[in-house]
Amino acid sequence: MVSVVVRILVGSPWDTERMKTLSLPTGTHGRVLVREAVGPSVVLVGFHGYMENADIQMERLAGIPGSERWTLVSVQGLHRFYLGRSETVVASWMTRQDRSEMIVDNLGYYDRVVETVVPPATRIVTAGFSQGVAMAFRGGVRGRLKASGIIGVGGDVPPELLADGASEFPAVLLTRGQGDTWYSDAKMAGDVDSLRLRHVPVDTLTYAGAHEWTPDVAAAASAFIGDFEGQWTR
Repeated sequence: MVSVVVRILVGSPWDTERMKTLSLPTGTHGRVLVREAVGPSVVLVGFHGYMENADIQMERLAGIPGSERWTLVSVQGLHRFYLGRSETVVASWMTRQDRSEMIVDNLGYYDRVVETVVPPATRIVTAGFSQGVAMAFRGGVRGRLKASGIIGVGGDVPPELLADGASEFPAVLLTRGQGDTWYSDAKMAGDVDSLRLRHVPVDTLTYAGAHEWTPDVAAAASAFIGDFEGQWTR
């Protein structure tokens, strides 16, 4: 269910003392792209960045060496809009408005996706870019079916997960571009320190580029998953 905010005005529209805000759950549909593999060793679930869509993230996932062995799932944010004045539909995961409700909605969406597309006894790796990194972590850590690995590209670990002593993280790959002013070197270093304090295995990559997903990211993701893939399939 998705939360919808409704404001009710009584009398003058400026009579804020008599106005109340309701947050109401409502049903909606999410767009999910799936490229199935026969007997996949891994299901790789991807989350795009702000003002992107599932097609963009699916192209990134498919570009990871070795991905032909995996079922690829690209999840599109529930909040769709047009890109400028074009007919291209893009999406966002959330805004700061009603943030707590949006987190709950997105986590429920993740659970529905995983329950629908992941075969029994198959490992999950989540991978997010930019705004989608938070989804990769929240789903992988808080979802009903946990991830065996999380890949974050150009985005930070959600602070509420780090603040919660009960959060259990799998192995993590964190990456950023050298010229990325959004996910800075200091931010990534802070995330790495916080995770390693919890004894979480963390790999890192700083690559030539800015706020983008590059071939270096694809290669690192392939190596990260490959390191565990043999263990998972035994």
